Amino acid sequence: MADPIPSRLLPDNTTIDANGRGSIGGCDLVELAEQFGTPLFVYDENHLRARCREAVEAFGEGVAYAGKAFLCAAMSRLAVEEGMNIDVATGGELYMALHAGIDGSRLIMHGNNKSEQELRMAIEAGVSRIIVDSFDELDRLEILHQETGISPKILLRITPGVEAHTHEFISTGQDDSKFGFTVSTGIATKAIEKAAHTEAVELVGIHAHIGSQVFKVDSFVKAVEVMAEFSNPLNLPELSIGGGLGVSYLEEDNAPSITEWGEAVKSACSQSNIKAKVTAEPGRAIAASAAVTLYRVGTIKHLEGLRTYVAVDGGMSDNPRPVLYGSGYETFLPRSTNAVRDQSIRVVGKHCESGDLLVREGWVPSDMTVGDVIATPVTGAYGHSMGSNYNQILRPSVIFVKEGEAKEVVARETFADLVRRER
Repeated sequence: MADPIPSRLLPDNTTIDANGRGSIGGCDLVELAEQFGTPLFVYDENHLRARCREAVEAFGEGVAYAGKAFLCAAMSRLAVEEGMNIDVATGGELYMALHAGIDGSRLIMHGNNKSEQELRMAIEAGVSRIIVDSFDELDRLEILHQETGISPKILLRITPGVEAHTHEFISTGQDDSKFGFTVSTGIATKAIEKAAHTEAVELVGIHAHIGSQVFKVDSFVKAVEVMAEFSNPLNLPELSIGGGLGVSYLEEDNAPSITEWGEAVKSACSQSNIKAKVTAEPGRAIAASAAVTLYRVGTIKHLEGLRTYVAVDGGMSDNPRPVLYGSGYETFLPRSTNAVRDQSIRVVGKHCESGDLLVREGWVPSDMTVGDVIATPVTGAYGHSMGSNYNQILRPSVIFVKEGEAKEVVARETFADLVRRER
């Protein structure tokens, strides 16, 4: 038995009418499923804008939206309109932001293995900063400098040796990591020396990222302390503490807000006597709770004494996080959003995989039937962006809703799209 879905897990502009039907941004969820089909990503546009403004307020000019969480042209424009820069991690993400009309000066180029082509794209676009991750990358920038004469502004990504208490696949701050230059081994110091004594780049700061889905701001405080000891003597003008702030996916989760995160980081920086301009790169904290995913129930299997399986028309192709990280989600029926959820279910997808799992332990009203629309909240990050065409499944439509209007910002794929690149 579970209580009605907690309102704090739903987008800001969620309302429930007298009959229990849920709407986001003034748009009825069941009607959206009828109009646009399922699976369907539904984003509360004003929620996204509010989180972007909160990030700017918390960290000031230069704070960047981490595009890997959720990126399309509409999201790129929204983040910049609300005062954020955008960090992109591949040539494809860079291309997407430029396609959206974003000026290169609002972009930050990430990536642990940037190719020469990607670095050339970044330089030609005039990106604000390149976050350098390896000596090989510095070598590539030397070659490009000889070709172009341009010396891009860079931050060196260091590995502070801080263990963030999160899944091992999304921990990045510990010494044993594919990312960055480690402080404890002396490699970070060597990178500083190399970057400072070449005309190929202009070293302006230090960057660190300790992991994703981090619930304890103490982990960021520890990272700041390590980074201060390393960076303060360098007198560089910029310091980025990266992103990774966690969000609440389940009823029992309790994640800090962007504001609380910013306050903790600023306080730690002050206590550590950091004079550099401090910024950050939130992604999940901007996008995750702004969206719900709508599915259509296709099959219900009651296994006596075991469990009830509910198969929907999506799966690991639109949300691989449960398969990759064992991530948990809640469930609810938009037609009965405020109803007591008294039936335990396991939500699975339509892929030919036993592991095609969306919700290990969900709860819905016991009157759920085949054909119902079922929703999973807090799916605005790493669903659309990590989606695939496994089993040649069509990737879902993405819509933004605001003040009673629904706008399709990414169209649903068609079968013709699946063969468009075939030769």
